[in-house]
Amino acid sequence: MKVTILALHNTTGTSVMGPMDVFFHAGKLWNHIHDLTPTPYFDVEIAGIDGNAVKCINNVMIQPHCSIDDVQQTDLIVVACIANFEKTIRYGVKALEWLRNHYGQGAEIASVCTGGFFLAATGLLDGKTATTHWGFIEPFKRMFPKVHLKPELLITDEGDLYCSGALYSGVDLSIYLVEKYCGHSVAVQCAKTLVHSMNREFQTPYAAFRFQTKHNDAKIKIVQQWIENKYMEEFDVDQLAKRCGMSRRTFERRFKNATGDTPLAYLQRMRVETAKRLLENHTLSFDEICYQVGYENSCFFREVFKKYTRMLPSEYQKTFQNYNLFF
Repeated sequence: MKVTILALHNTTGTSVMGPMDVFFHAGKLWNHIHDLTPTPYFDVEIAGIDGNAVKCINNVMIQPHCSIDDVQQTDLIVVACIANFEKTIRYGVKALEWLRNHYGQGAEIASVCTGGFFLAATGLLDGKTATTHWGFIEPFKRMFPKVHLKPELLITDEGDLYCSGALYSGVDLSIYLVEKYCGHSVAVQCAKTLVHSMNREFQTPYAAFRFQTKHNDAKIKIVQQWIENKYMEEFDVDQLAKRCGMSRRTFERRFKNATGDTPLAYLQRMRVETAKRLLENHTLSFDEICYQVGYENSCFFREVFKKYTRMLPSEYQKTFQNYNLFF
């Protein structure tokens, strides 16, 4: 298969070279290690808009193999990360049309991280599911309201349009596509030779919840501040509503309109974020952590934790605990 990686100005090197290395090594590195004849599955190239060197966001230069005008046919296009979304899209009109044309000719398209913004700008994702970096959910929703964003997912698959979450999920997506095109055995070989875990489904465990404070409802901001300072105390929605001079129904409606969450969900997220930090940096038992964040029933809070992180607390701690605690 012919794979073309689209590298745009201010991309990230990993989002270009990570997928390239996966596709380049498929059928080769495993065979080399085991003294077998190499059987490459992909012909991989990097294309830039004009073929000139592309400057990455860290000032490293990548020299594409060709310009997009040189690509006559390809089976898969991988759109690497972009920065300055509106500016890159505005100055990338030629590449947007190039993507539409190749898609119309049968090419499949995948995006890595914020490359999903560029893919969405083609209009090809309208009415379809997509994902992107968890830190850029709000601008994506604002710019592309017709796209069904699933930010909790690491990978979305619409049959011929694929998206991946944050930066290093480009490797996950590439191995996923190797499995789709070449079979499970070849994908396992890739994962083993690159020492990369397969079948990660969610980016939720890696996301830090961003509490919405960019609104103009002064009374709700006061309540948010109270929750952030008193999250470990007993919570009474009726009392908070009364303190704001509102009915409970009006209070909950205004809170959700301002923050995107109900008051209870906001409190739960605050407690989960605190528990995450404690699990990462301390050796407290989960029962002790539950008590510190305001829960007496650890079984109930375990379910709340899993709801928002897609992991059990023990799994989360194993994944993110301070390295120094192991030595």
